[in-house]
Amino acid sequence: MKQETHGSGSASAIYGLGFIGAIVYYISVATGFWSGVLGILKALVWPALLVYEALKVLGA
Repeated sequence: MKQETHGSGSASAIYGLGFIGAIVYYISVATGFWSGVLGILKALVWPALLVYEALKVLGA
């Protein structure tokens, strides 16, 4: 069977660029090895943190 996927490549590209930017930011402000590791983990979940903070500000 042939599996077809219809997704948006541009959304993946935007997430990828955001991920790279977040890694660069978090690594540049890291003061030690473990804060750099934590920065990489934060870079993986930054969209969820962004939505959470936006909803908190909007009062939803």
